[in-house]
Amino acid sequence: MNEPTISFSIHEDKEKEIKKILTTIYDALRQKGYNPINQIVGYILSEDPTYITTYNNARSLIRRIDRDELLQILVKSYLND
Repeated sequence: MNEPTISFSIHEDKEKEIKKILTTIYDALRQKGYNPINQIVGYILSEDPTYITTYNNARSLIRRIDRDELLQILVKSYLND
């Protein structure tokens, strides 16, 4: 009996991981009283990690994301919705 082939996309998994990291960073910024959108945009434009709080390890997390890849995902998400 043949079982259906299960397929997965490494790209989709990467996007899910980036979304999870970005959500964690967003929450940390909000909890510390910052405007998360402004801070994340500031980081993306400048690559200056001081835009991101160290609270909940957010600054270390943002460095795990490639900025170009993040921008691609954000634009893709915006245009597909």
